[in-house]
Amino acid sequence: MDILTFLEKGYTAFHVTQNVAQYLAEKGFCPLEMGQKWQLRQGKGYFVTQNDSALIAFKTGENKIFNVCESHTDSPCLKIKGNGTVSGVIPRLDAERYGGGIMYSFMDRKLKIAGRLLVQKDGKVQSKLTVSDFNVVIPSLAVHHNPNVNDNFAVNVQTDMLPLFSQGKSLYERLTQEKVLDSDLYAVPAEKPFCAGAEKEYLCGARIDNLTSVYACMQAIADCVPQNVAVAAFLDNEEVGSSTRQGSPLFLQRVLNRIEQALGMTDEQREEARQKGMVLSVDNGHATHPAHPEKSDATFPVTLNGGVVIKHHPNYATDGLTSALLKNLLQGKVPVQDYYNRSDVRCGSTLGLVTSRTLQMKTCDVGAAQLAMHSACETMGAKDVGYVTQALTEFLNASLE
Repeated sequence: MDILTFLEKGYTAFHVTQNVAQYLAEKGFCPLEMGQKWQLRQGKGYFVTQNDSALIAFKTGENKIFNVCESHTDSPCLKIKGNGTVSGVIPRLDAERYGGGIMYSFMDRKLKIAGRLLVQKDGKVQSKLTVSDFNVVIPSLAVHHNPNVNDNFAVNVQTDMLPLFSQGKSLYERLTQEKVLDSDLYAVPAEKPFCAGAEKEYLCGARIDNLTSVYACMQAIADCVPQNVAVAAFLDNEEVGSSTRQGSPLFLQRVLNRIEQALGMTDEQREEARQKGMVLSVDNGHATHPAHPEKSDATFPVTLNGGVVIKHHPNYATDGLTSALLKNLLQGKVPVQDYYNRSDVRCGSTLGLVTSRTLQMKTCDVGAAQLAMHSACETMGAKDVGYVTQALTEFLNASLE
């Protein structure tokens, strides 16, 4: 699966997890269950899922030390509130903000309703992935009725961001003939990603943050031949705080515990596995915006197609040691850029700090540079997907002692 298809078909975290699982299965990875005994073979790939929206894959090498890369499967969008519609001149689907999306960018754009339905079958609850065969749209207010629209892009999510629906059947009836008990559904951009620029230098589309990182981690864990225990974690709900069982690094910790148990590690070996190991938190960072360079630190410009970005800020887990270890590994192999947030501009956050705290492991925040983060159409350098993938493969293959 190429990156354009991966972006297009990764409508929700549920679809992303299914796509990663299918890809890894085709590469010979075996699915495991948390409640079963694990018997591991060196060099063989394995994966385990949680809530249909998170997945952790791994391969064991000769050394009992963890090299971990992690990314998140969710992206900002609109979450549909159940099966009800908001009545009015035109019925609309009730929705709320999921994550910190640029809301006005979702207007006047082709959207799909996607996610999972929890259906009743033979007296039991079953999960069923769904993507609507119809499109929905959120129309903006005409400039004639909103003359200051170009000066003020603020929208009210409760009133302005509800997709137009239709008369007659309910949403659930439009999506399936089965009895639906509940759902996790989202309104997500449905337009195909594309390349831009005279030389097709730029990759544009929805969910670039953070599915390009997921794609790179997926490729790296599939292709690596590790000396240590290589782990790739794909966690959900980072955009809303990583506080769920499928989003928390506690899921990753549980999997590492099971690997340690299956490999017969002693208490001393378990300590060594994490003390000598390292985590790369892979989440895209901000490129210097050509129209607004004043939003970035001028001392450290970050460019598209400039290579892997190492992210430095108190909100990130990177320190001098982890940055130096990664630079030493990648020197002469993959271009690297340092990102420092402008000191008077708000900085985002990632899985890095909470993972570092939970696992007590050295951690470095990295990613690709991009523009229009959290827009319905984001932009990054087309070469940077390959750079990040190569960097992660080098990392999973390496012994960083």
